[in-house]
Amino acid sequence: MTQQRLQKILAQAGLGSRRACEELIREGRVTVDGRAAVLGGSADPASEEIRVDGEPLPKPEASVYVALNKPVGVVSSLVAQGDRSTVCDLVDLPIRLYPVGRLDVDSEGLILLTNDGDTTFRLTHPKYGHEKEYRVLLSRAPDEEQIEAWRRGVVLPDGEKALPASVDVAESFGRKAWVKVVMRQGRKRQIRETARVLGLRVERLVRVRIDGLGLGNLKPGQWRRLSAGEIERLKSGSVRRKDPAARHGNPGGRPVAVTQNRGGRAKSGRRMDGNG
Repeated sequence: MTQQRLQKILAQAGLGSRRACEELIREGRVTVDGRAAVLGGSADPASEEIRVDGEPLPKPEASVYVALNKPVGVVSSLVAQGDRSTVCDLVDLPIRLYPVGRLDVDSEGLILLTNDGDTTFRLTHPKYGHEKEYRVLLSRAPDEEQIEAWRRGVVLPDGEKALPASVDVAESFGRKAWVKVVMRQGRKRQIRETARVLGLRVERLVRVRIDGLGLGNLKPGQWRRLSAGEIERLKSGSVRRKDPAARHGNPGGRPVAVTQNRGGRAKSGRRMDGNG
């Protein structure tokens, strides 16, 4: 084999996203032939001994890709918060998976889990600008001025301005309204904070699409493996362009096989939260 960036080697071995693996290197937990690794360094896993926390680097695992409908009250991390379960607890597979991006504990909907660090990096790094679509239930219907301000991007409480987004009222009933929000930015609690700045209140927030991968007919707590075609398009970064059927909740236009969570828990291990 040839020399490769060390964080890429670690990610391919199933130790998390590239960002998470960079943290392992920064923390001095990685060695190459007995020497402390440095961020940005390279190695050849075929000829050099790579260890993490003193343990030999695991052999690369077969890549697994899962779509989950995260329920409210479940955290999008590897580490539980109090008595709250994590998204990994809901996927009953004998392999360690990592959430791609996050949904806050009060939000629900589509989240991807995988052990493929390269794909995680492409889907979470801001430079790739992947679309995410949300259905947002507001306690009252926004007026046109509020919608236009949301589309342009408001200044959030931390002083940063949100990027422009696509925002449309999808359905109104009584005083409430469902709003469709499509954006390429994913800052912490961005939709909720934007609504608050505009004088609106979010009652429910559901992510229904990541690029061309739709939530489909998954019920809260249910999950399914991605099809081979979905995985290929996900890796190529062309899901949304090549698969318009996925926009309507059924990636690939094929029947979706649903797997009900059976309460299996993921094994505990080192913390690597690289998708904050």
